[in-house]
Amino acid sequence: MSGFAPVQLATRLASFAPVPRCWIALSGGLDSTVLLSAAAAIRALLPGALHAVHIDHGLHPDSGIWSARCQSRCEALAIPLVICRLHLQPAPGESIEAIARAARYRAFIELLGPGELLLTAHNRDDQAETLLLALLRGSGVQGLAAMPFAAPLGAGHLLRPLLDVTRDALAVYARAQGLDWSEDPSNGDTALDRNYLRHRILPLLRERWPAVSTVFSRSASHCAEAAQLSERLAAETLAGLRGERPGTLDIPALSRLDRSRQKAALRLWIKQAGFAAPDARHLDRILDEVLPARADANPLVAWTGCEVRRYRGELFALAPLPEPPSATTSIRWSVSDKIATLELPPGLGRLVWHPTVNGKGTSEPKTLVVRFGQTGLSCRASTAGHARPLKKLYQEAGIPIWLRPYVPLIFAGESLVAVGGICQCRGQETATAQQGTWRWEDHLLETLDPDIA
Repeated sequence: MSGFAPVQLATRLASFAPVPRCWIALSGGLDSTVLLSAAAAIRALLPGALHAVHIDHGLHPDSGIWSARCQSRCEALAIPLVICRLHLQPAPGESIEAIARAARYRAFIELLGPGELLLTAHNRDDQAETLLLALLRGSGVQGLAAMPFAAPLGAGHLLRPLLDVTRDALAVYARAQGLDWSEDPSNGDTALDRNYLRHRILPLLRERWPAVSTVFSRSASHCAEAAQLSERLAAETLAGLRGERPGTLDIPALSRLDRSRQKAALRLWIKQAGFAAPDARHLDRILDEVLPARADANPLVAWTGCEVRRYRGELFALAPLPEPPSATTSIRWSVSDKIATLELPPGLGRLVWHPTVNGKGTSEPKTLVVRFGQTGLSCRASTAGHARPLKKLYQEAGIPIWLRPYVPLIFAGESLVAVGGICQCRGQETATAQQGTWRWEDHLLETLDPDIA
């Protein structure tokens, strides 16, 4: 078994250009404690100023004690520490591991400044466990690539400089340095998949194949090379598939590809949009249900954190839409000859009234009502035209069927005077007893078409 020394850390980081900060992700356990100690020993050789961050998930009654120990350890080494307290409350049936990991990385993304580095203490044995978990999930080469040494993270980069070091080597170093660390009792809970592999499966494999972690790490590297090649090909393919709206894909162009290239392009497109990649079942559903759907259909494929929908000839990847307001929702709004703002239900932003003549105080306020999801209505969008059904106006404005229930409809009495983001209804200006315009701001449709206001 090869040992570990801080000079190895310095070697792994030597190629990185100077950055404002190098953050150590400090859990307080063995691995991260060793990483912190080694980084402190070579801090003059680091690419940036040494800082540490500790995530308190709030999932264990002793988590406050662990945070305090991390604080003491950093104070002893003169390392600034940021403690992020999350207070997670997983719902019944949710994976605690997955929820904690997602929340932890969100906190890291918020923390990292431009170009800054986050160093985590994942080691060779962690890599072997990750590869086994990916195999058990039936992952492709992207999943079997396990954990890369370096990856973009928010405005900075995530580095795993201990991936070539075994957990035993870290333990030997910790004892030689007289380090103390905290043990999370959940690390011994074999009901959790990773712990089951760590405590039950890998020890058996090592009895027969002592170098199993090294071999698994090598396989992960081969898969990473294949994944990089696949992603480069997918990027070339994706360049010719962009739809007219920002972030969309052109369905006819995508449909002309063979299935393997379709999948590669979809995975990269979804990844670039900032969503978790779909598993094989959801990917197949996108290809088999969404792409060939009728023009008037409203197909949806959803998984945690993402929804894929279509409208006309374009494919959309979106954060999950909120529950649409009820068709019985009515929001009263008083406008006058002064600018007025109305906050709409969550996710729908606000309406802003801009009077033509501001602040004269010569007109009585008029009470309007904002509704959603109304059908059978018409609006005359121009002084020269005729009144046309809302459905026709939505089609001309390119508003997808699945977004129409969120469009605010502004009424004066029973008269429709404006359709949020689309038009004012000409001939109805006198119904408000005011002259002016409405704008719809900071709403979910802006992600599809910035001109909708």
